[in-house]
Amino acid sequence: MDEKNKFIHRDLSWLSFNQRVLEEATDPQNPLLEKIKFLAIFANNLDEFFMVRVAGCRRLLDSGYNHKDDFGYFPQELFSEIKLRSDALIGRLYDLYENTIKKDLEKHKIFIRKAPQLNADQKKAVKRYFESTLYPIITPMAVDQSHPFPVLHTKTTAFGVHLKKDADPVLAIIPVPKSIPRLLKLPSEGDEFSFILIDDIIRENLESFFRGYTLLGNFAFRIIRDSEISAQEEYTSSLLKAIEEEIKKRPKAKVVSLQIENNRHPELLKLLHEGMEFPEESITNIGGDLDMTYLFELAGQVTKPELLYRSFVPAKKEYDNIFDAVKEEDFFVHLPYQSFQPTIDLIQSAARDKDVLAIKMTLYRADEESAIIKGLMEAAKNKKQVTVLVELKARFDEEKNISWTKELEAAGCHVIYGITGLKIHSKMTLIVRREETGIRRYVHIATGNYNEKTARVYSDIGYFTVNEDVARDISDVFNVITGYSLPSRWKRIVSAPRDLREYFMELIDREMAFQKKYKNGFIFAKMNSLEDTQIIEKLYEASQEGVKIRLIVRGICCLIPGLPALSDNIEVKSIVGRFLEHSRVYFFNNNAVPRVFIASSDWMRRNFDRRVELLFEIYAEKIKGDIRNILEIYWSDDLKSRVLASDKSYVRPAKVNTPVNAQENLIKHYTS
Repeated sequence: MDEKNKFIHRDLSWLSFNQRVLEEATDPQNPLLEKIKFLAIFANNLDEFFMVRVAGCRRLLDSGYNHKDDFGYFPQELFSEIKLRSDALIGRLYDLYENTIKKDLEKHKIFIRKAPQLNADQKKAVKRYFESTLYPIITPMAVDQSHPFPVLHTKTTAFGVHLKKDADPVLAIIPVPKSIPRLLKLPSEGDEFSFILIDDIIRENLESFFRGYTLLGNFAFRIIRDSEISAQEEYTSSLLKAIEEEIKKRPKAKVVSLQIENNRHPELLKLLHEGMEFPEESITNIGGDLDMTYLFELAGQVTKPELLYRSFVPAKKEYDNIFDAVKEEDFFVHLPYQSFQPTIDLIQSAARDKDVLAIKMTLYRADEESAIIKGLMEAAKNKKQVTVLVELKARFDEEKNISWTKELEAAGCHVIYGITGLKIHSKMTLIVRREETGIRRYVHIATGNYNEKTARVYSDIGYFTVNEDVARDISDVFNVITGYSLPSRWKRIVSAPRDLREYFMELIDREMAFQKKYKNGFIFAKMNSLEDTQIIEKLYEASQEGVKIRLIVRGICCLIPGLPALSDNIEVKSIVGRFLEHSRVYFFNNNAVPRVFIASSDWMRRNFDRRVELLFEIYAEKIKGDIRNILEIYWSDDLKSRVLASDKSYVRPAKVNTPVNAQENLIKHYTS
């Protein structure tokens, strides 16, 4: 069977996912300010897609590589399809904003003004702001023989200005500053909120920067650069220095996307694309304001609670002492419906407890004001042995993680900078405590990051235990990562890149065997992405044997369900809603004696081959039942879910009399 008929290309599947994000801005159930957040999320997602995936495709094209990938596409073929689909999605974004969302905002007295629309007071405020703030910040840059085309960082919006004095016309560039907000709040009356983009303020005052010159034309443009880190890790003596050097290269990396306003000036456009060394035919024309991520700012500055989701207080597990609570019984926390506080308490209590001897932890992404990191630094200052594995290669968080690394080291923590050739993506903490009965080890394993900010909007699971088999396994994992220890036979966890894919293959094989013998083969899995072709082939094989398979895949899904004689026993849903569904949960019926796992890993090739990941089996019967119940609640969703059809499209489920929004139901379940 041809790969294109058997799989969905991962990049095209991702574009379908981002389309589902965009569709949330059309859902009448979503409050207006939440809709504009979805527009901003869509725009930010697309930026990152271009910085990594499109950049990678361009690298292949530039190198002359001309082979099919695992999904049956040649690089040029894939690039053309991405360009076609992404341009269509960008067009849909601006059409939706200009013709629907913007009008709805104005109905609620929320305005983004252009300069001619300002009243006298607003004009005065804008003039003061330009003179006091914008003008001192902005540096216009000439482009001529003595002034080469300026280096503009990725995601920079700028004005290209065509000028003339005596000789030939010249080009100048004015970048829109990133150090200040894009939106300026204007004087307004009553419950009205009015704003203006600083882009428009700059445009209105361009002549202030070029006295003595005639302005022939101008337009705004925006660039996206290749931002993939490609350090030759095996040839460097310091991974930290190698990543720092790679980050320094980003401002001069190849431009992979150039967006310009529709009202462009032909001669200026020529100067621009030649200066950027970007082909004119690949330029994207934009029918509105560039960089719609400024809508995040708009949502944050408008105080109209009725236009936001109704807030709730996450359920808090009650305990006097976190160590006593974990000793009493294993428990899990389901974010964001339950509070992240037990995780914070575990680290802070360990930092201050005189009997705690050591803390070991992996950090992939953390909040800017991280209580977790502050707790680790406090622990080191209190003479605890603190070991932190900071993943320097966490995409787009490299600089932040380098900064955390230096602060942790300064506080006395022992910091490991990841592993050459691998990313440490597992989320685990081990606390060693001296107690009356001897040394006891407390373990926290999670599907998501130690990040207080995302814990409020990402759906994840964190598990707490003092089980000795688990503790021994996690201790061994840390020894493998931090030193030269070879892994022993682990009892309760399975890891990547060692043998995780093979373990999942074995679990699927067991379901096929049970199906043949007892007709009860069943797999139920929830993850972010399903892309690994080996796993997909194995799921197809299981489907052909009659195993019933339910998959909840938020983002990329390269498997095609419902194909006759191949995948007609597989169903796939995607849930895109108020919270980002990030938890990875795997359920295998196991001849009616279910096995339930949580993991840091999706079913992606990178997770299996290029990352340190953990799969953790849950044995506590009550918790297994609770997690199965969570999966069933998600599966029952028919308001925020889409069903992946055999033609590779995503469709809304059929309407029912009592529709289910799984996320809202879970809020009620935990907080009522």
